[in-house]
Amino acid sequence: MVQASAYQLILDRKLGEYVIPEGWAIFAAGNREGDRGVTYAMPAPLANRFTHYDVEANLDDWVGWALDAGIDERVLGFLRFRPDLLFNYDAAHNPVAFPSPRSWEYAHRALQKFSDRPDLLGDALQACVGQACGVELKAFIDNLENLPDIDGILNGTVTDVPKGIDLQYGVAAALVRRARESAAHGEAGLEKLGHILNYARHYPQREMGVMLVTDLHRAVGQPLFRVPQFVEWANSVAELMLYDFKPTV
Repeated sequence: MVQASAYQLILDRKLGEYVIPEGWAIFAAGNREGDRGVTYAMPAPLANRFTHYDVEANLDDWVGWALDAGIDERVLGFLRFRPDLLFNYDAAHNPVAFPSPRSWEYAHRALQKFSDRPDLLGDALQACVGQACGVELKAFIDNLENLPDIDGILNGTVTDVPKGIDLQYGVAAALVRRARESAAHGEAGLEKLGHILNYARHYPQREMGVMLVTDLHRAVGQPLFRVPQFVEWANSVAELMLYDFKPTV
């Protein structure tokens, strides 16, 4: 009955004497029926009054939000390493905990809360994103102890890139977070950005360096284009055509 009462509202943009103002749009959002998300079938007349889109989680968009929200860089590094786990839900198994953009924020909170309780951290992560994913995340975090000296990279004295792909993602996420923290520090901050750009050129797979600089741009914005090393880095990957920077003059 509630859905039927929306027929006129959706089609004619009015309900009785009430008229929707100009410039307003009507959106409806919900889970798919196959997701077992407490859904009700939409009557055909109401469905025909909408245009329908399936929306998927996008890692680049989520990373942009996560950088603004201060999400732990270990979560960002892990998801760059395992992008398929940003959202991994199988309705047939009806899981209680599973990885999703929502539950990765829970994992971030667990990392803050249990950082000094390694005996509880593993179970807490599994409670947030599911058993298999939680175990993998904990192993990834434990291996980050082998990261190179981040301060050394920022001051230009360390250029070695770790051999492990997981560590390469981990160091990229750590550099992006540190760059965001130092972006407001004037010339000193720009100098650190320059060292990060130099470091990005040392990645064995240049696509990894592109990913690092892309996230760096999301984190610090236009100041990145004022760094002299940016032009050198851009020239070194120009043929890849994998980035979409739009510097302003």
